Amino acid sequence: MTETFDSEKAAASAWFRQLRDDIVSRFEAIEAQHEIDAPCGTFTVTPTQRTAEDGSDAGGGLMSVMRGGRVFEKVGVNVSTVFGTLGARAQEAMAARKGIPGMRDDPRFWAAGISLVAHMQNPHCPAVHMNTRMFWTPHAWWFGGGSDLNPCIEYAEDTAQFHGVLNSYCAPHGADIYPRYKAWAEEYFYIPHRKRARGVGGIFYDDHCTGDWEKDFALTQDVGRAFLPAYAPLVEARLNQPWGEAERDAQLIHRGLYAEYNLLYDRGTKFGLETGHDPDAVLMSLPPLAKWT
Repeated sequence: MTETFDSEKAAASAWFRQLRDDIVSRFEAIEAQHEIDAPCGTFTVTPTQRTAEDGSDAGGGLMSVMRGGRVFEKVGVNVSTVFGTLGARAQEAMAARKGIPGMRDDPRFWAAGISLVAHMQNPHCPAVHMNTRMFWTPHAWWFGGGSDLNPCIEYAEDTAQFHGVLNSYCAPHGADIYPRYKAWAEEYFYIPHRKRARGVGGIFYDDHCTGDWEKDFALTQDVGRAFLPAYAPLVEARLNQPWGEAERDAQLIHRGLYAEYNLLYDRGTKFGLETGHDPDAVLMSLPPLAKWT
């Protein structure tokens, strides 16, 4: 593959930034509308910068984090566009997973995406994760991403709402998309050492490339568009639900499970640290407080 994909890269990067803006705006509105006697949380936005080994520019992005809000105890919505040369270990991992020939001869890469994790004040409000991304090398390109719900207190109706919206946004792209990527999420977000799932699932996909960039980009855009209608109503419905010490304890223990998964298994965490991205941005997903028993 010799195309530089410049216009496609620009379109994808701009979309992830727009999605970030829409989500940040909606979350700040939810925070402001929850009228309790506590300071209203806002996002702190910090530019991130990645530098190559020779000191040259290697891209960056925006880290947007809200801490200690009325609704959100900690939520991060990060976007980045990075580029450069894959190191030896990243080359090996990519070649093994994708079977891409020529990676060692020309290990250049470009990647852009959005990554979001929300940890809530009220234990009845579920935590959530979402990301979508595009990856390019001179040898191949693909999309990946998804979203999954991580409640510490499970409600069947919330799970049904979340999955129902994801299904409706995936359906125009093929009847097989939602069930196939739902099953992938169940496998991907499983924690082997705990012998259980991280949450109640969602969808997950990677290495998605049909050869039709516009078609694959449209799917990834709809996965991003599905996030707010799938998740925001769950928060708004439960943010006033009473809770006490027992519910908080369950929340903190579940957060420990979440942290274990992200540090041991999450592919995005490993890639971000392996390629030298800002560790604060990479580890933004970790909860502010957690507990192990």
